[in-house]
Amino acid sequence: MVKNSFISVSSQEKGGGSVEFQVFSFTNKIQRLTSHLKLHKKDYLSQRGLRKILGKRQRLLAYLSKKNRVRYKELISKLGIRETKTR
Repeated sequence: MVKNSFISVSSQEKGGGSVEFQVFSFTNKIQRLTSHLKLHKKDYLSQRGLRKILGKRQRLLAYLSKKNRVRYKELISKLGIRETKTR
């Protein structure tokens, strides 16, 4: 997987506090919860958790796009995330 190699590079270079690392870990959690919710459709507490994590990731991506557009573009292309809508 490309994503696993990306995390090893990110964790060695920047540590766990960088925006990229946080977005990556949120993306992993989102993928896990999504697959869980495909099996357990009525697990409303997990749905709420998923929505909270999606919001956190969205806010972090908005912050990164304002601060450093190049790093933002690289991150969304590596993780396969759609670009956020601008208002």
